[in-house]
Amino acid sequence: MPKLKRLSGKEVITFCEQHNFSISRQKGSHINLVRIVSEKKQVVTVPNHKEIDRGTLHNIFKKLSSFIPEEDLRKFFFTD
Repeated sequence: MPKLKRLSGKEVITFCEQHNFSISRQKGSHINLVRIVSEKKQVVTVPNHKEIDRGTLHNIFKKLSSFIPEEDLRKFFFTD
């Protein structure tokens, strides 16, 4: 059964940027990433930590799954 990888905030932000998200603002260690698709704003918040807690990572995965095809997300977020 695939498990969530241990990922840093930097890795998740880079992945989001590859899917046309860009950093809109930062408050403390939390970074808001935004992209506009057919005039709709898509926002996800990523903590810029060395290692993101698994629960938080799962929530980011769920949030992104409404914006990015799940197949792409699974390759990045889960082990084989």
